[in-house]
Amino acid sequence: MRLLVTGGAGFIGSNFIHYWLKNNPSDKIVNLDKLTYAGNLDNLKSIENNKNYSFVKGDICDAALVNALVKDIDLIVHFAAESHVDRSINNCDEFIKTNIEGTQILLEAAKNNGLIRFHHISTDEVFGSIKIGDKKFTESTPYDPRSPYSASKAASDHLVRAYYHTHKLPITISNCSNNYGPYQYPEKLIPLCIINLLTGKKLPLYGNGDNIRDWIFVDDHIRGLEMIIKRGKIGETYCLGGDNEITNLELIKKILSTMGFGEEMIQFVNDRPGHDFRYAIDFQKAEKELGWKPIYNFNEGLEKTINWYKQNPEWWEKLIKPADAKAMAGEVKNTK
Repeated sequence: MRLLVTGGAGFIGSNFIHYWLKNNPSDKIVNLDKLTYAGNLDNLKSIENNKNYSFVKGDICDAALVNALVKDIDLIVHFAAESHVDRSINNCDEFIKTNIEGTQILLEAAKNNGLIRFHHISTDEVFGSIKIGDKKFTESTPYDPRSPYSASKAASDHLVRAYYHTHKLPITISNCSNNYGPYQYPEKLIPLCIINLLTGKKLPLYGNGDNIRDWIFVDDHIRGLEMIIKRGKIGETYCLGGDNEITNLELIKKILSTMGFGEEMIQFVNDRPGHDFRYAIDFQKAEKELGWKPIYNFNEGLEKTINWYKQNPEWWEKLIKPADAKAMAGEVKNTK
């Protein structure tokens, strides 16, 4: 099988490529990535000479390039997206362009080149925010995006479904909870905390830290994607969660404890505008139909992640740019 993976130099995309080539060694992968700030070819250095892997630097919004690349492709796995909520709040232009327009260009190319099988990776953030005691998100949860990022992903989800219903494009969609693991860009909470501690800096924490997230180790997510691609029903959506709900404050305390630091390293900062309170995924459909469920408990996955960042300083040191220094140091204005 021949795959086009978009955003394959990013965190989840690069983990997917490593996993897929290891478990499907006869398949061929073309990795299309624009190499924005979060795209990093160092993620794929160990396979750059693999005869079944090739990289193309380019933009999913470049219709001519996309159409040329899909000519001999059997499957499109679409990771490419702007994904950081804070950046979308400050300026959402690139989120609209990449997440919506880019997805539409890929869908058109898939439609016009023999109805290519298309898997779309999305997020639980499209479902909005829930309270303690509310039911977890399922595939039938109404959409209620609260940030420009989640609104752009919701729009892309709807486009993918529309191409299935209107054009019979063979699609599947997955909505996952918060990922963590190796190769994650250090603007995200877990790598930010780990790297800050490794460099002697405090950990910025929004509000009072009561916001709850459901964390999934990236290997579990990737394994779920493979099952959806190979066993999922065309036209269906599958939710993938880690069954690891924890408040941000509890998470940071767990990182501090695991790495041997005290709570004096926490620096509370003003809350994010429109900060969703709780995300939680019910993955019963994936478990029942695909036989999938997460195998990593949170403590195990977190320890593996911390050890990876400890053992790979050469990977993350070059990513701590001067423009990021303020955030990485926890030197945020209006602190409590």
